[in-house]
Amino acid sequence: MTLRLIATGGTFDKHYNELNGVLGFAESHLPEVIKRSRMTVPVALDVLPLLDSLDMQDADRQRVLASCQAASEKAIVIVHGTDTMRETAAVLGAAKLDQTIVLTGAMIPYSIANSDALFNLGFACGVAQTLPAGVYVAMNGQVFPWDNVTKNRSEGVFQQL
Repeated sequence: MTLRLIATGGTFDKHYNELNGVLGFAESHLPEVIKRSRMTVPVALDVLPLLDSLDMQDADRQRVLASCQAASEKAIVIVHGTDTMRETAAVLGAAKLDQTIVLTGAMIPYSIANSDALFNLGFACGVAQTLPAGVYVAMNGQVFPWDNVTKNRSEGVFQQL
C-alpha cells in the first residue's frame, strides 16, 4: 500500500524568518519530515501551493479535491491549516470518494521546538491506513468524522461538535 500525502501549507509548514520575525512559507517541510519519521510505507507526495488556511478560497479547496480524485492511493493524508480544516473536509466529504482521507495539521510549526506537527502527521498516517473510506480529522491523538469536529480556539485543540 502506498500512502498519498498532500501538503497545502498551514502552520505545519511555516518557516520562521529570523530577520523580520515573521512566520511564512518557503518550501514544504514534508520531504524532511518523511525522512525523519522513518516511515517504511511507500509515500507519494503532492505539494500544492502552500497557504495559511485563512487565505484558502473555494478554488484552493477544489484543487485539494482534484488532487484526491487524481490519486490512485486509497489512503490519503492532507496537511492543512487548522483554522479552516473543517471547511476543506466538508468539500471532500460531500464528494463521497472511495478513499480514506485524513486531514491533520499543527498548532506550532514543525520547525519550532515543541511542535505537535510530527506527532500529528505520524498519527494521521497510521489511522489513514486503518480507517474505512471516509473523511476524517486527526489531531492531538484523536480522530473525528469530518462533520462532527470543531477547533476549540481557546484551548488550542479539536473536539466533537
